[in-house]
Amino acid sequence: MMVLVIGGSGSGKSAYGEERICSISGGKKKYYLAAMQVYDGEDQRRVDRHRQQRSGKGFDTIEQAVNIEDALGKMAHGEKTAMLECVSNLTANEMFSETGTVPEAVVEEKIVKGIVRLKKELLHLVVVSNNVFEDGRSYDEGTAAYIRAMGKINGRLAQEADQVVEVVVGIPMVLKGKDYAYC
Repeated sequence: MMVLVIGGSGSGKSAYGEERICSISGGKKKYYLAAMQVYDGEDQRRVDRHRQQRSGKGFDTIEQAVNIEDALGKMAHGEKTAMLECVSNLTANEMFSETGTVPEAVVEEKIVKGIVRLKKELLHLVVVSNNVFEDGRSYDEGTAAYIRAMGKINGRLAQEADQVVEVVVGIPMVLKGKDYAYC
């Protein structure tokens, strides 16, 4: 089963995603696939907050900023579950590098293929992503390309997902699939 959890910054989507994977893991091995690259103190505080949030929940963390499907090679054999945090970081990491900007269509295809591969190999997968379309602002072409790529990726992941949940001010709203209770 794949669950896509979307929401704005600070919406509670990560906390919901963690609780959701806890509830569906059934005691199976749980992995936290962390896609964020730390560049400054603010990034480190966010990482520390997320580590504290998932403390004691039984996650093994795999840092995987690019090539998300490579995380499979870092997991133990047997039935396992994972939470990917988060698609917006993964997209930025894949799209922007020291060598230049990768075209949005290439990034879209790479990320969707990687996540679909995770879905096929894992018993359960919870994917957390940002809703990047809520501010109504105009951006430079690089940022606009990133936003377009995120929109296409989120749309394709929503098609692949068994359940799609949007979290707004800490309240999960099921957009697709059955409404499941979580721990």
